[in-house]
Amino acid sequence: MTTKKPIRVAVTGAAGNIGYSLLFRIAAGEMLGPDQPVILQLLEIPVEKAQQALKGVAMELEDCAFPLLSDIVLTDDAKVAFRDANHALLVGSKPRGPGMERADLLKDNGKIFVGQGRAIDEVAADDCRVAVVGNPCNTNTMIAASQAKRLPKSRFTAMVRLDQNRAAAQLAKKANVAVSDIGGIYIYGNHSPTMYADFTHATIKGQPVTSVIKDEAWLKNEFLPKVGKRGAEIISARGLSSAASAASALIDHVRDLTRPGTVHSVAVVSDGSYGFAEGVWAGVPVKTTTEGYEVVKSVQMDEFSKSKLAATNEELVGERDTVKELLPS
Repeated sequence: MTTKKPIRVAVTGAAGNIGYSLLFRIAAGEMLGPDQPVILQLLEIPVEKAQQALKGVAMELEDCAFPLLSDIVLTDDAKVAFRDANHALLVGSKPRGPGMERADLLKDNGKIFVGQGRAIDEVAADDCRVAVVGNPCNTNTMIAASQAKRLPKSRFTAMVRLDQNRAAAQLAKKANVAVSDIGGIYIYGNHSPTMYADFTHATIKGQPVTSVIKDEAWLKNEFLPKVGKRGAEIISARGLSSAASAASALIDHVRDLTRPGTVHSVAVVSDGSYGFAEGVWAGVPVKTTTEGYEVVKSVQMDEFSKSKLAATNEELVGERDTVKELLPS
């Protein structure tokens, strides 16, 4: 029987599709370990239907009788949800509606993340780590982090792990190998169709991808768009956005940020590495350390890769310009 102190995990949009796919896996110990008790602090919008759905999720969590689940907090108040939280998983965001421009979505969601960023900085634990899933996640993370006066910006990360997982799966499928045979595939830039899944440094069974998959046209013209637009493809197929795969990627994202020595794709505040503008949140390979993470800066990019990085950086800078009135001057 574990004697560890429970870790508090706040989850926004907890009654949504991603939340429903996520919470049971956290409670089962898949994210923080098989001997780590957790307290789930679940936030939903103050609408009766959403709050009723949240109660139903909590009932199911109780009925699973997870040994590691110490308590469940249900609330529509961000300060209650984030109080003393060690992890804040910002899953909920306003979806893009028919005819809605991306700029409008950025501004609408930006206001949500201003409030959540302030609440986290005010009441979360000193060691709180924030992971943003709600799209546009890179810029939402920048907005939330911009409100923090107590917590350092390095504690705020955005999830590009879903893109990494998608890229690994597509390479494995093409090469007819196991996903575990794929190594060194990392995501650069925005979580959007402009992201760059760098196949030029990836491996298949220890061999360069380009020596196993010799179809360069497929890699550049089919593989990259397939990964970048996979979310839209799933919406077209099932009528709903990615949920289980996003939840699984978030489990991977948080778990690997707690395992020193792990190298993985995370969107972090840019220090100018790889040509990304300073202050935007860009996907890069990072190595987890005991204190947090450090960006892997040793990857040498060819001209094709540099052009892809420039394009996704341009989009990130454009998003920052769109929401500049939400950022402290």
